[in-house]
Amino acid sequence: MKNDKCFIIAEIGGNFLNFSQAKKLIDLAKKARVDAVKLQTFNADTLTSKIAMFDMQNTGKVSTYELSKKYQINDELHKKIFKYCKSKKIECFSTPSHYSDVDFLEKFKVKYHKIGSDDAINIPFLKYVAKTKKEIILSTGMCNLDEIKKSAKTILKYNKKLSILHCVSDYPADRKKINLNVIHTLKKQFPKVRIGFSDHTLGPLASLCAVALGAKVIEKHFTYNKKLAGPDHMLSLDFNELKWLVDSIRDFEIMAGNGKKIPTKAEKKNAKNNRKSVVAIKNIKKGEIFSLNNIGIKRPGSGIKPEGIYKILNKKSNSNVRFDDLIKWSDIK
Repeated sequence: MKNDKCFIIAEIGGNFLNFSQAKKLIDLAKKARVDAVKLQTFNADTLTSKIAMFDMQNTGKVSTYELSKKYQINDELHKKIFKYCKSKKIECFSTPSHYSDVDFLEKFKVKYHKIGSDDAINIPFLKYVAKTKKEIILSTGMCNLDEIKKSAKTILKYNKKLSILHCVSDYPADRKKINLNVIHTLKKQFPKVRIGFSDHTLGPLASLCAVALGAKVIEKHFTYNKKLAGPDHMLSLDFNELKWLVDSIRDFEIMAGNGKKIPTKAEKKNAKNNRKSVVAIKNIKKGEIFSLNNIGIKRPGSGIKPEGIYKILNKKSNSNVRFDDLIKWSDIK
């Protein structure tokens, strides 16, 4: 990742069941100019016990095992997706959920490993992933700050390449509860770590606001049809929304600038016309005393600066000055 550019991730995991659907998502994500697409790599048998339940707005009350079994993608589909992303020159990586998932993803020479919020405090797993030396992107939904500190410390002990994403694990997340100022908290707490936002709100606005607050990584679910069956389609962006988000982030990065307050070339030119100078507000004869009755401050700004009036008052004019002429230092005795 480049430090000066927001890394934008289109999360497509969970929004496809076959290669044709995955290919369509990748093509659209590429067209929207995201930096990467992300998968979810898991096996229901190593992910969850059969007694676990989902009970969220996007899933309803359903068996975690059964839903996971439906959306897990096999090895062959992984291979096709990684190969296709390489041909399209778009970065592809995934969220592993077990040690075996990490080992499998390493075969594709991924640059990143994403840690989902469900594993954010899974210290043994964090150690295992950190030892790959690949950059880790850590989501922090359901975490408090002390838990994030502990997890970050664990990872950084083995691997300095870390991004921490603020996240609210609610699907979809209520905008009133999204608390984007946590980004400031994380930036202050981890000044040497890239901070970002994993966004589960509806629409693209929260992600754009997060970037304005300093987020350097954005992860957002992506689909080509929000009405499709599946847990994540309803809270995903469609193509037009994703393109708007990417374009808006890139525009913001241009507008944000370098933070140095210096006039632009155009401003320097405009200052000569738009600023003000000391001018004659009536005809002034040679030898006449300068006073507020005969000099004032008007445009343009190419003469003596307004503050110079204090040095001119009560001095004698060295020449005849016409109404509206700029006062010059040579006009003053």
